[in-house]
Amino acid sequence: MNSGRRLVRGAVWSLTGLLVAGCVTTAQFLDKKQEMAVKTAVTRGQFELSCPTATGEVLSREIVQPVMMGPWVGGVQRGEYTVGVSGCDKRMVFTVICPDYGEGCFAAGPGR
Repeated sequence: MNSGRRLVRGAVWSLTGLLVAGCVTTAQFLDKKQEMAVKTAVTRGQFELSCPTATGEVLSREIVQPVMMGPWVGGVQRGEYTVGVSGCDKRMVFTVICPDYGEGCFAAGPGR
């Protein structure tokens, strides 16, 4: 009976090791999405500022975990970027959200 528990425990640790080895690190995930996040903020900023030459700069970035997580409920983690856009003597800051799955991001503008 004891050897059966060891076998199950060993199998669980082996599976956990395989899953972790296949995962992307936080930095890799954020790096992968950053270019799209900046492009999204700059495109919106150019429109909002009426400045086609506006450029963007990442001010901060982090991973946002799903609101609900559990054995039967899963969510999508997201990259959240704070991007400053400036040009034509104007500046704005956007929060850009990039979900783990998919290629798009969306920019939430400053509150008015």
